[in-house]
Amino acid sequence: MRRLRTALVFAALSFTVAARAQTPAPLRDLPPIPAAASGASGHFDVDAATRAYLEELPAEAKARSNAYFEGGYWLQLWGFLVSAAIYLFLLQSGLSAKMRDRAASLVRWAPAQWFVYFAQFLVVTSLLSLPLSVYEGYFREHQYNMSNLTLAGWFGEEGKGLLIGLMLGGVAITGLYAIVRRLPRTWWVWGAIATIVFSGFTALIFPVAILPVFNHPTRLADQRVVRPILSLARANGIDAKEVWEIDASKQTKRVSANVSGMMNTMRITLNDNLLNRSSLPEIEAVMGHEMGHYVLNHVYKGLVMIGVIIVIGFAVINLLFERLRLRYAATWKVTGIGDVAGLPLIALLFGAYLFVMTPVLNTITRTTEYEADVFGLNAARQPDGFARAALMLSEYRKMEPGPIEEMIFYDHPSGRTRIYTAMRWKAENPSTWSVEPAK
Repeated sequence: MRRLRTALVFAALSFTVAARAQTPAPLRDLPPIPAAASGASGHFDVDAATRAYLEELPAEAKARSNAYFEGGYWLQLWGFLVSAAIYLFLLQSGLSAKMRDRAASLVRWAPAQWFVYFAQFLVVTSLLSLPLSVYEGYFREHQYNMSNLTLAGWFGEEGKGLLIGLMLGGVAITGLYAIVRRLPRTWWVWGAIATIVFSGFTALIFPVAILPVFNHPTRLADQRVVRPILSLARANGIDAKEVWEIDASKQTKRVSANVSGMMNTMRITLNDNLLNRSSLPEIEAVMGHEMGHYVLNHVYKGLVMIGVIIVIGFAVINLLFERLRLRYAATWKVTGIGDVAGLPLIALLFGAYLFVMTPVLNTITRTTEYEADVFGLNAARQPDGFARAALMLSEYRKMEPGPIEEMIFYDHPSGRTRIYTAMRWKAENPSTWSVEPAK
């Protein structure tokens, strides 16, 4: 299951929809603007305005979000260590070689053998990592009041994900081993290219083929929300005629939105938590940010940047795989990098590489998120809505990390950085101040 989330990391960039009528719910009002952030005096202090918003977060809520987010640091470490232990177990016990042999006894065609092996690999690794997955995905989420799923519901979602992971991962692994067998010296270059292409394809089909398995998407009918969002989209060159809602509250209490997809699968999507818990200025601020991702081509740029990471990672595997294989050949019974029984070693090396590259990967994503923040402020012109949305995210994100902590662990700007960015924008746009009338 942990490997499933990794396999779908690019797919999560996209969302999909199908139609259903709705009864509009009352829109919330934007909470009062703190005095220090209003500009009512005719003077605007960015630091004071930022601090005024941050101080609205109760100490208990701040401690809770800090504990949740900081606990995630340890989960990253434990996730890597558990996965590494599982991969080593598959190799050292000879189980991986037995799964290869079993696949070969069932089917004769080599690509089919690779697929059958991967099915065994996915099931075994998912079962062995199940205790950590259940804790992280169910018990911990309920402990911090983030999940709406029952335990049976959580297993149902994971089961569906496992099947999708089998289909997508099976195709990807089969293609990768075909490249390795055909191009043993340069596989790491062509394999990386194929991985990037497959990631793009997955992002393309996700809105129309995968998301409906997990959620019931609907057209948003409330014109109080639809009209301003479509106007914002058109003003920024996005040719959209519909806004969609997704029933994320089925799984989680988190707020989210997205403008994603590629070519004719592009969608503007809000989750129902955002609609039910936010005011129109907050929704517009969030959608301005999400439109920034689309207009700034972050999906395509992300594929290129992650592609570079993948190329380097595959080169590392190419460098180390054979040395380790030869050293433990008698125990592992892996004949070469083209032997599918070596998949646990590939997964171990690539997983270790990605773990070490965590600060780099986070910085890449955090930079694009900051660019989308600035775009959204200029597009929606809702700095206070943006600040309120940042406070809402404090339910599961630490608001005020240290600079090194933010650089290493944050794949989004911190809450403080986002509010400061909004208040800095507001300081440069006096038309958004609540200036008192002259006496």
